Order: sequence, then C-alpha cells, then structure tokens
Amino acid sequence: MKNRTIKTALLLFGATLFFSTNAFAQSQNRSERKKPPTFEELIEDMDANKDGKLSEDEIKGRLKKDFAKIDTDEDGFITEEEFEKAPKPKRQERRN
Repeated sequence: MKNRTIKTALLLFGATLFFSTNAFAQSQNRSERKKPPTFEELIEDMDANKDGKLSEDEIKGRLKKDFAKIDTDEDGFITEEEFEKAPKPKRQERRN
C-alpha cells in the first residue's frame, strides 16, 4: 500500500512538472514573437545588395504590403529613418 502511494505521488508530481514547464515555455515563445524586428535585423535578413537600405524587391510580408506608406520620400527605398517613423501595423485578430 505504501509503495503504491509513493508511485502515485511521483506520477502526479511528474505530470504537474511536465505541464507547468510546457505552459511556461509557450508563454516565453509568445513574448518573443510579439517583439517587432529592429531595422538592423531587417537589414541583416533582407538587404541583398548590402547598401543599408531596403528596396521593394528585397522586402517581404507586411513591410512589402505597406511599402508606399513607409517610403515617404518616394525614392524606392526604406531607410532607417523612414522605418522608425512608419505607422505601426494594426494587430490582427486571433483565429480559433
């Protein structure tokens, strides 16, 4: 009887530890995803010709969709200054 109680307690402890760790890991990932990229990160990822600016051909995603709004001087490039002044995208609703 005592042996069975110890096994049950260990099983419950292990299950609790597993689920709490899993929930914590998911909350960590969520906070990482919410952080928008910096201009330096975008340059590193997308600036194919390494000129320090982003042309419409080099970018993708929401940035490409809003290129005309962000490129305020209409020179065909997004500079760091334009990126910093760009309107922030509206938050999308969650899909269930």
